[in-house]
Amino acid sequence: MAQNGNGSSGDGATEGLPSGLTGEVRALIEMMSRGGIAELSLQTAAVKLRLRTRDGMIGVGGGTSQVAVAAVDAAVDAEEPEGVIVPAPMLGTFYRAPGPGEPAFVDVGEEIAVGQTIGIIEAMKIMNEIAAESSGTLVEFLVESGQPVEYGQPLLRLMPAPA
Repeated sequence: MAQNGNGSSGDGATEGLPSGLTGEVRALIEMMSRGGIAELSLQTAAVKLRLRTRDGMIGVGGGTSQVAVAAVDAAVDAEEPEGVIVPAPMLGTFYRAPGPGEPAFVDVGEEIAVGQTIGIIEAMKIMNEIAAESSGTLVEFLVESGQPVEYGQPLLRLMPAPA
């Protein structure tokens, strides 16, 4: 397959991907080829990706297995999820409740007010309350209680009240 000067094939199969993802998509394509995988779906908070070989056939070329980028349909869901995403303000472990066996600070479907505690993040054995910076209805938690989170990782999604 011919490549242009920036190392991509120029076939458009990875066009529209967020910057920096092209290499990761190519790695997934290689993995699909090596493992004989005909279809792969992956979804995160920011990206929805589906890779599929044409007609479910894995192409083999030369001494190494390779699925041509042109033979794979890559789709990125460019739509932003509705509502307000609340990110983790720090690195640590997210908890929905103040302690084991205690009720959660908030549950899906509840109205959230600005300043209300929506969870805690344990960092270096210190429990840090996470306060809502906007009001609305809690639509979904994007992480599980007890899950490690990174700075900026989406924690939950609020639907703002209609104006």
